[in-house]
Amino acid sequence: MTPGVQEAVPPSELMHALRRHARSDWGDLDRDDLNANTRAVKDGGRLLSAYHTKTGVKFWIITEADRSTTTALLPDEY
Repeated sequence: MTPGVQEAVPPSELMHALRRHARSDWGDLDRDDLNANTRAVKDGGRLLSAYHTKTGVKFWIITEADRSTTTALLPDEY
């Protein structure tokens, strides 16, 4: 996780989001990003999820195409 997520996202909410991401519940994505994830699952591309904390903080979870790294970050940290 990035410093922004560490500061702004409660650990329990981050863990819940990670579980959702792991089971292909991509959260609050538009149709284009959802379709990109569908292709990425089949073809090995990067996976993106977007979630909001209970207080409205938006954060992303990105898994790299080679599945070696998953990072939680705030949009302004991208």
